[in-house]
Amino acid sequence: MAKSDTAGASVTGCSSEGVGGIHASGEFTGTLTIAVLTYKRNVDLEALLPALVAQMASARAQVATARVLVIDNDPAASARSVLESQPVGLPVDYVHEPVPGISSARNRALAASADSDLLVFIDDDERPTEGWLGHLLATYEAADRPAAVIGPVISTFAVEPDAWVASGDFFSRRRMPTGTAVNVGATNNLLLDLRQVRELELTFDTGFGTTGGEDTLFTMQVVAGGRRMVWCDEAIVHDVVPAARVTRSWVLGRALSSGNSWSLISVRLAGGLRARSSRRLLLSGRGLLRLGGGSARWMLGVVSRSSRHRAKGLRTAARGLGMVSGAWGYRYEEYRRTA
Repeated sequence: MAKSDTAGASVTGCSSEGVGGIHASGEFTGTLTIAVLTYKRNVDLEALLPALVAQMASARAQVATARVLVIDNDPAASARSVLESQPVGLPVDYVHEPVPGISSARNRALAASADSDLLVFIDDDERPTEGWLGHLLATYEAADRPAAVIGPVISTFAVEPDAWVASGDFFSRRRMPTGTAVNVGATNNLLLDLRQVRELELTFDTGFGTTGGEDTLFTMQVVAGGRRMVWCDEAIVHDVVPAARVTRSWVLGRALSSGNSWSLISVRLAGGLRARSSRRLLLSGRGLLRLGGGSARWMLGVVSRSSRHRAKGLRTAARGLGMVSGAWGYRYEEYRRTA
């Protein structure tokens, strides 16, 4: 059975000259934690844990010790039963974080990884591809140990999206060559150098716990602190999109949420009152341009009977509306809990 409420490490790999040291091969040989945040997704968690254990086994030559850490953000601690059903000796630890909000759960992962050199975040509804962890570690070394390495997320679907959702590219995400410097990222496929995070004294802002965007703010603060983040295009994870998330209302709500959190973050980083006022006006202008341009494209789609123009137009308009509302303090709480 898995350990409970502990921050200990488990899997033994190659020997090293010290925590965070260099092996004779030149590879990193420190300690690593893979953090999985979960909230009432026990079926997904059951599918993910064996895959992560296999990833650690395949990368054992690259780290001295590694473990999986499950952060259960359900006040009822529903994921505990999943961990208790795991075979004895698996390098999987469990921590219960009852305070609601994604930021609180991520901060608990940081605190529970105090003895680790590296922390890797992956979502409970994602599945890593073969060699995912090894690619993250190899890029970390090849890029001379940046503060973060970010990998791509590719969506797979429980049910095929209808033509309108598919044509709007709502689930398309960026790709770029490995080693490319990036200035913002998400935490659904992210490796962090915890020494650098601690030097910057960074945590996830709990003010974004129900709106999302806490990871955008965090990674922007990493770069603002003078640290580097790089892309690893081979470290792919697939996120499993349930049927409830391929509806038109959900994807448009996500577009609005994205624009809203972007403006909230931009104002948050602006500094003094004058700078914040200027940033609000700038964001409002950009948001209104998106709102107007998206609406015009939607109308073009109606006239031309193009589902692509209709979907992409509404996507742009929703993001613009989110930007304008966020610029003036409205918070779209996508992750607000009703129960």
